[in-house]
Amino acid sequence: MKKKKKNIILLIGIVEVLLVLAVAWLYAAPLIFKSQPENNIGQSKIEEQSKSTISPKAARNNAKQIAALTEKVVPSEGVVLPVSWGNLGAQLVKDGVIDKDKFETLYQQRGSFTQEYKDLLLGNNKGQLKITRSNSGYLLNLFWALGLANKNPILDEMTKSVNGRTQDLAATGGWTIAKGNPMKYYNHYKLLNLTTKQQALVDKVSNGIYRPCCGNSAHFPGCNHGMAMLGFLELMASQGASEQAMWNAALTVNSYWFPNTYLTIATYMNNNGIDWKKINPQGILGHDYSSAQGYARIASQTIHPQSGGNSGSGCGVGAGVAAPPIQASNPQSGGNNGSGCGVSAGITPPTQALNPQPIQKQQGGCGI
Repeated sequence: MKKKKKNIILLIGIVEVLLVLAVAWLYAAPLIFKSQPENNIGQSKIEEQSKSTISPKAARNNAKQIAALTEKVVPSEGVVLPVSWGNLGAQLVKDGVIDKDKFETLYQQRGSFTQEYKDLLLGNNKGQLKITRSNSGYLLNLFWALGLANKNPILDEMTKSVNGRTQDLAATGGWTIAKGNPMKYYNHYKLLNLTTKQQALVDKVSNGIYRPCCGNSAHFPGCNHGMAMLGFLELMASQGASEQAMWNAALTVNSYWFPNTYLTIATYMNNNGIDWKKINPQGILGHDYSSAQGYARIASQTIHPQSGGNSGSGCGVGAGVAAPPIQASNPQSGGNNGSGCGVSAGITPPTQALNPQPIQKQQGGCGI
């Protein structure tokens, strides 16, 4: 009997202890979780660390450095290109490659169909073109139309490489501002007459210019940027530009079309002690820096600054949507190129941008 009574007393004691702990928990819980709302646990700690590691002065200095670097990569005053546009816009409209009404409406809806745009589309422009942060997307579309329509062996080669399925290319299916089916104009007109030497120059340079939207060079112009770059290279070559002038200008337009990409690359170079003004454009435009795979390796080691402003980094004609990309047949890759959409380990040292090495052609990603 005594043993049973003793057990009852022990049980009551345990219950009392549990009640005390429960009350204490109910009192303390609001204090413990007061600064950590649901789905935000840890955020206050991150913000606290951020505030403690970056002073206002350091933040201002960082902003100034980014602004200065942005000015080097995409100058606010723009850059004069070594080409004259002439009346190519009017020819493209006359041939139906550009539907004037569709094109004007596209920009009027944005409130940005300026007199400059009208002149480039319909007039005879004798001076050299100037690319700026505001008109880079417009020039992209004009060069795209030119590259699409101008007859060139590079387009014949691409047609063969995709087994004739050029209608599925983003560069053709995405061109929504032609009169009718854009394939009517693909590789059709002799808008620019290139000599054998000039064509060889376009072949060489286009093979070495990559774009960060995919893993292809401009020699496989399967998307808008590739087709626009081809048109731009053809235009430069037809007007007697030197090879070095073509590399320089190609990096300029790529930078305006992908400002955040090249600002990131410039930041990486700067962190490695190389000034953007001293880099070799051919090296930066190569696969190790400007392809999607190469840029991913650079970006993985660099904080991504944002330059803001307008660019032509989208893959459609404004409201138009580009055709979905599919793999080009018989892809080739070489050197340190990543295969497919993967990113291989390792990174090319920054000295590659000063002394580029030959890189084999790589097909994959943003083609058909």
